[in-house]
Amino acid sequence: MRKRISMLLILALMVMSLSACGSSDKGGTDGTGNAGAEAGRVFKIGGIGPISGGASIYGTAVRNGAQIAVDEINAAGGINGVKIEFNFQDDEHDAEKAVNAYNTLKDWGMQVLMGTTTSAPCIAVADKTAEDGMLQITPSGSATDCIVNDNVFQVCFTDPNQGVESAKYIGGAGLAQKVAVIYDSSDAYSSGIAEAFVAESANQSFEVVVSEAFTADSKTDFTVQLQKAKDAGADMVFLPIYYQEAALIIQQADKIGYAPVFCGGDGLDGLLGVENFDTALAENVILLTPFIADAEDDMTKSFVTTYKEQFGDMPNQFAADAYDAIYIIRAVIEKAGVTPDMGTADMGTALKAAMTEITVDGLTGQGMTWQAEGTVNKTPHAVKIVDGAYQAM
Repeated sequence: MRKRISMLLILALMVMSLSACGSSDKGGTDGTGNAGAEAGRVFKIGGIGPISGGASIYGTAVRNGAQIAVDEINAAGGINGVKIEFNFQDDEHDAEKAVNAYNTLKDWGMQVLMGTTTSAPCIAVADKTAEDGMLQITPSGSATDCIVNDNVFQVCFTDPNQGVESAKYIGGAGLAQKVAVIYDSSDAYSSGIAEAFVAESANQSFEVVVSEAFTADSKTDFTVQLQKAKDAGADMVFLPIYYQEAALIIQQADKIGYAPVFCGGDGLDGLLGVENFDTALAENVILLTPFIADAEDDMTKSFVTTYKEQFGDMPNQFAADAYDAIYIIRAVIEKAGVTPDMGTADMGTALKAAMTEITVDGLTGQGMTWQAEGTVNKTPHAVKIVDGAYQAM
């Protein structure tokens, strides 16, 4: 009897063992809701940016643009046959919250960071990715301090580059004779562009007649700065700032009867979406951007169509930067030949070395390449707002 019971127990254990083996290669559902991914057989890409707060238009666009790219790559079979998992965290455009978001993503198992979206949070997070040896691709963190560490690379132009190129374009096209600059001295992005713009203006045909600063705690009333620009006879006001403050400046200029040409960098992208802003006041505003949503190439048309279908809105430059960032990550993973089972630091070392060896055609540039110091090589485009829409110049 005992022998019979023992035999039955052995048979039962064998059946259980075979059942377990038979189900070991079946996909389950991971913590991000992606079914069928085996442990260690996905590339985990994290993203960080403001989904709430005053800069949410940037982070939302970055998240959306990146998600389109992730979906396209996964639908095409992934990266070397390996799918991507994408997890995006809100930082509210706050450096401390960005670090918290990074730690959340790190606990999730992030292997590459696509972020952060804005400069101050990017600078804070870059120190963390450097400590961990993780590759960081920022779509739009444009301050030079974002790329101090050798593991961080930009899709966007640096702030000084924006300032220099803006001055060259204004001078080369003969758009102004006297220029006033209004910038945020408390913001690395704004002050970086302004400083380079003023320096380059010495080599151009126009004169900077006024350079007026404001700070984060005094960015609602710009009448003093505007009056100084008007009194100096400035026929152009250069605004190396974000679109929220730009909208106020343009409105307040109208109230004092001052109608210069306004010009700025990529931070003005979003101006047309400001709530209760009369877009007629933005007529002929000029900005330098790497992306033009009404371009006629197939890549841009496909992206714009998909974005509008999925999110009900026109994509801005930040969405395009993020879309390109995901494809850049794909290109460098393919070039380096890394696999998802590698440690973060080992993967980061291989990816960092490969960044200077890839060339990527994207929405924001053809034949994009990268220097070891993290800067991108590509050409900006000038656009003008006409009848409430961007128009290439």
